[in-house]
Amino acid sequence: MNSDQIEGKWKEMKGKARSSWGELTDDELDQIGGKKDQLIGKLQQKYGLEREEAERQADDWADKQ
Repeated sequence: MNSDQIEGKWKEMKGKARSSWGELTDDELDQIGGKKDQLIGKLQQKYGLEREEAERQADDWADKQ
């Protein structure tokens, strides 16, 4: 699933994202709104990941959807 599709279906996808990254709150997931750059930023902030690792995780997650 590409970024545009995820953004369009974000309300449905939030639960799956929450399962993958349990430290993200509902409010943070609402703020992300399916935007890849915002998801990457939150992963870096919450999990202390380097940008490349956060991008890899976001891409892997999106590919599984």
